[in-house]
Amino acid sequence: MSTKFYKYQATGNDFILIDNRLKTFDKNDTKLISRLCNRNFGIGADGLILVEEEKEFDFRMVYFNSDGKQSSMCGNGGRSIVSFAKRLDIIQNTATFVAIDGIHQAFIEDDFIKLKMNDVDEIKINNGDYILDTGSPHFVSLRKNVSDLDVKKQGSAIRNMDIFKKKGINVNFVEHVGDNTFFVRTYERGVESETLSCGTGVTAVAIAMHLSGKTSGNKIRLNTLGGFLEVHFNKNESIYTDIWLCGPSEFIFEGILNYNY
Repeated sequence: MSTKFYKYQATGNDFILIDNRLKTFDKNDTKLISRLCNRNFGIGADGLILVEEEKEFDFRMVYFNSDGKQSSMCGNGGRSIVSFAKRLDIIQNTATFVAIDGIHQAFIEDDFIKLKMNDVDEIKINNGDYILDTGSPHFVSLRKNVSDLDVKKQGSAIRNMDIFKKKGINVNFVEHVGDNTFFVRTYERGVESETLSCGTGVTAVAIAMHLSGKTSGNKIRLNTLGGFLEVHFNKNESIYTDIWLCGPSEFIFEGILNYNY
């Protein structure tokens, strides 16, 4: 059996995308998904995403980390699946779709995707660090000289702390580099390494830095190793609303997957 796949990247966060509206791909095959995402023995990707049918909405997004396990929301993956849905003629320049964390809206302007994220109403502060959920759980730590950090080592140490070890957490190290501008490096659970960018991660950073008083703006630029992203939001008392993750998504290549794994 064979399946057509597509490869996308969004600020360096790369994904395998498959049209599964006919349910031909076995999403319960954890070993297969992990193998496909493996950069030495498979196609190579930070995650795999399925487009599936969803009544009353344009489509459903089903996301798997590179370990093969279905995971929480992926912001860069969300922007990539919107581009993919347009390529499949499911949508034109707007989308309303369902993901594991609920309903999302999106707008397409050329290759620039604006994705609406869920409201954030709970942020914990722990010794100057921030813990919040932007569709996925995130730990945000303000540091100096982020470029020089051993992100894999330090991120893994935090992700595997007793308080986080069972469910895991994504770890973001952030540095204030200019007016409403921050540099972010992220260690992602499920990938268990640093990725070139993380959409829900930069969203968490933007909100945490606003709460901390490091910025008073509500349009934040986030520089990552894979490029830049923007996060826009409003704050209504203690709740962050109208959160938009904005940035590019790029189709890289397509191919045929033969099931000889």
